[in-house]
Amino acid sequence: MARLHLAIIGVGLIGGSFGLAMKAALGGDIHITGLCRTRESMENALMRGEIDEASPDISKVIEGADIVYISTPVLQIVPMTKKILPYLKSGAVITDVGSTKEYLWNELSTLLPKDIYYVSGHPMTGKEKSGPMAADKELFRHKCYVVLSETTAPKDVYDKVVDLFRLTGASLTTLDAKKHDRCASLISHVPHVTASALVTLLSRHDDDMEEAIKLAGGGFKDTTRIASSNADMWADILMTNGDAIAAHLKDVQKILGDVVEAIVAKDRGRLHDYFASAKKRRDSILDQTGKLFDI
Repeated sequence: MARLHLAIIGVGLIGGSFGLAMKAALGGDIHITGLCRTRESMENALMRGEIDEASPDISKVIEGADIVYISTPVLQIVPMTKKILPYLKSGAVITDVGSTKEYLWNELSTLLPKDIYYVSGHPMTGKEKSGPMAADKELFRHKCYVVLSETTAPKDVYDKVVDLFRLTGASLTTLDAKKHDRCASLISHVPHVTASALVTLLSRHDDDMEEAIKLAGGGFKDTTRIASSNADMWADILMTNGDAIAAHLKDVQKILGDVVEAIVAKDRGRLHDYFASAKKRRDSILDQTGKLFDI
């Protein structure tokens, strides 16, 4: 069997972790080329074994690749695809890890020629750190990896790419693009916005900042951890999944408005019900998902 050639565009946290997972699973049966933003990142990715070869020259990274794994911020994925198209061989597959899917499907499904296939995915995992030094071969294990039902690939090609995702140890699920974007907004995008809002709230109270920081414990750290995530990535997500995120943030505004009303009215019973209901629902969610995913 011919050795699989995987090209990773954006060998950072996700791209580098995918490379490590593939090398761990396939060893010498896979050859990985990579493109990073800086020479330092390329050297780190090579040193850590996330890729076998690195080059700032896109043509050298892409030529002969069976699968191209694009792991960049969402708004860079379409321009990057246009750049690599001249160097793709017939039958090559493009996959991406973009956090919003309807936008990418609408753009790429019409852009790609019929002999270049698109199988889109979204690993629901990450860290607040970025770059190849943060990559971990176990990053995907027991996490959800969404595979989009929309594809331009024949079934056998689609299945081969899905099998590759499965080698990461992730739990795979299939969604259509619209459903993915609504669910991702609820479970990931809006929580990131609100985590950043809590940090912004603190920064807007300079008079109390010094003393408040002294009080900061596990609760503040846990609820705001994801506010340390990559700003480019999250700005792109909000630009490409704006309808769902804006609608859900309006729901959050309504919920918080109800809490404000209960506080002003000194309605302890209503406040108690708010917290009790949230605890019950969260405990139920963790119980349901604990057997499938590590959340």
